[in-house]
Amino acid sequence: MADGNFSDLTRRGFLVGLSGSALTLAFANPSSGLAAEHQIANGGFEPTVWYVIHPDGHIVVNIAKAEMGQHVGTALARVVAEELEANWDDIEIVHVDSDPKWGYMVTGGSWSVNHTWFMLSQAGAAGRIALIEAGARMLDADPADCTARGGMVKHGEASVSYGDIVAAGPEFRSFSSEELGAITLKPASERRILNTSAQALDIPAKSTGTATFGIDAEVDGMVYARPVLPPSRFGAVVNGFDDSKARDIPGYLQTVEIDDPSGTCQGWLAVVAETYPAAIKAADALSVDWTPGPNADVSEAQLVEEAARLANDPDSGALFVSQGDARATIDATAPERLVKGTYRTSSVLHFQLEPVNAVAMEEDGHWHLHGGNQWQSLVLPVLASALGVEQSNITLHQYYLGGGFGRRLFGDYFVPAALTAKAVGKPVKMVFTREDDAWLDCARSPSVQTLTTALDEGGAPVAWDHAAAAGWPTTAIFPGGLAQGVNGEKLDAFSANGADHWYAIPDQRIRAIDVPLVRETFTPGWLRSVGVGWITWALESHMDEVARAAGADPLEYRLSLLKAEGRNAGEAPVSVGGAARLAGVLERVREMSDWDARDALPDGTALGLATAFGQERSMPTWIACVVRAKVDRDSGEVKVEKITMAIDAGTVVHPDGAMAQAEGSILWGLSMALHEATQIENGVVADRNLDTYTPLRMNQVPELEIEFVESTEMPVGLGEPGTVAIAPAIGNAIREALGVRVTDLPIRPDAVTALLKG
Repeated sequence: MADGNFSDLTRRGFLVGLSGSALTLAFANPSSGLAAEHQIANGGFEPTVWYVIHPDGHIVVNIAKAEMGQHVGTALARVVAEELEANWDDIEIVHVDSDPKWGYMVTGGSWSVNHTWFMLSQAGAAGRIALIEAGARMLDADPADCTARGGMVKHGEASVSYGDIVAAGPEFRSFSSEELGAITLKPASERRILNTSAQALDIPAKSTGTATFGIDAEVDGMVYARPVLPPSRFGAVVNGFDDSKARDIPGYLQTVEIDDPSGTCQGWLAVVAETYPAAIKAADALSVDWTPGPNADVSEAQLVEEAARLANDPDSGALFVSQGDARATIDATAPERLVKGTYRTSSVLHFQLEPVNAVAMEEDGHWHLHGGNQWQSLVLPVLASALGVEQSNITLHQYYLGGGFGRRLFGDYFVPAALTAKAVGKPVKMVFTREDDAWLDCARSPSVQTLTTALDEGGAPVAWDHAAAAGWPTTAIFPGGLAQGVNGEKLDAFSANGADHWYAIPDQRIRAIDVPLVRETFTPGWLRSVGVGWITWALESHMDEVARAAGADPLEYRLSLLKAEGRNAGEAPVSVGGAARLAGVLERVREMSDWDARDALPDGTALGLATAFGQERSMPTWIACVVRAKVDRDSGEVKVEKITMAIDAGTVVHPDGAMAQAEGSILWGLSMALHEATQIENGVVADRNLDTYTPLRMNQVPELEIEFVESTEMPVGLGEPGTVAIAPAIGNAIREALGVRVTDLPIRPDAVTALLKG
């Protein structure tokens, strides 16, 4: 929405008050259910403080989200600054450590701006109102006759700065929940900061090398450790070890067998040394006798076979969408009007630039963990279980992340560092080598999907049956986060999102299916775009086949199904416009890509199309993508020459950051489409370093043309949506160029040539 009253935050009180010589603006702790003024009166107010204005005029915005290259602090600070009417040059950001006062701490799902939009906008607006009232008293004016602009309160030609107002030490008002709910945010026409260019606030420190990442963290008196990992992820037992060769390495101190009550580390050891190089060498010199766990012989082929078995069982899984009677309609449809497909994806690693690491120390009964993390609120109870202490006795100190992409949503790497520190009685810095990091990685599960669509005599889809099978990350890592399926069964929405498409098809049956063997073998994780990344591969590849079966242009066919009616009409404030907005970007990408002139392309070169709506139906980022690909018939090599994408993400809070995220996600999608995959061999990942795991290289980057649709609607996610449409668009281009349908990711040249040979 462009403007409006947002009553969904009325459960929070808001405080404006003095803290020392600074103006603090804070919501009451949402979990308390008490208005701010009530908590103040009772002396128990612990605010969730979002920003502080100092007497010199500079404004510190506290950021409770992880910075991993997406400039999240800049984006969130801009939301505050817009409604506060602050001078952007006065803004400073601070990334905070874990503390209950910040509420639930998680950075993922492309949620950061979207999920804090109302809260931070109202925080800024309430501060502006309070400053205008205080400034008006200093200017001897009626607040109704004053305005705020650029960090100043103005009345005619007279003005007073925010800093001077704070320095004067006036009384500031507090807002009741009712008053807070009555605040009307600025109309889009009055925005002066959002959707304008500005340098990200984290760039200078990263450019000069002064930024501190988790791997840079140090504390006094610390020693170094490297984990020694068992032959299987689960169930391994240490029978004994010999460190005689390790003792010959200068700096080696000891080897610790990790006893982990949380079950995170099963059969682990840690080598402790005075330096990290010594820890690496000593770990390599250690001889360990293990009994492997029960799934130490599981392979990728077995996982895929089990996923296929479950996907083809019509009664397996949980119903994600149930509309009409798709099975009955399909059963009653003539075979020649049924379109069927099976689509597979391989295991995929995160391979973030910075391997996981952590520093752990205990001081006066309180544990301090230093490192980069995306989901503090998830790992805190795990650490409490491992250490045998209350969560209140643990603080996670946040640092920049050298890449996250979902890997650092699970802070399992903090656990061995903490337990090693507990065992040796001194601070420990544990750093995983690249190979260790790959072994522990919460890889994206392999998947198998089956789709069947029934067409009427005119070629319109009347029934859609989709089964999506993979190992569920949420079951493995956060079982409390499972959702309720239509049939009452629990499901992992993150392994189903994207299947609930916006195409108008009367009868739909969509099932999300867990593959327990995956999570019994390794810990499947959330990888950038999560389930949508592999689900959209099947959905949009299949939709192209459906269009072909109907004898229709793939773009026109999709447009005919994008009707903003019923469940596809959209809802305020997030998905206003519904399917009509997806149709809008589809029309725009038609123009940008010269779609209607594609018949003039050379032989072996074609355009492929795919649409997507980002991470979740409840937070759609509307995307249409066209890929121009050239395919060599002899070698099967696919060269992507150009990617064109139109994006409607609502209000673009930070255009430079948004473009960077779009570019990065598109290239990640391209990398996973053509290059990235590992195999599970003997229960663990086969690829441990970049000599065998080969992501996209610089010389393979195609021309990119990206356009954001101008919009004043609520901002949605941008970290992940660009990833998901690339692979199906490439597959559809190959189908157009060569007449063969690739069904497996990544798309390998030998698979293309095999299809051509029949």
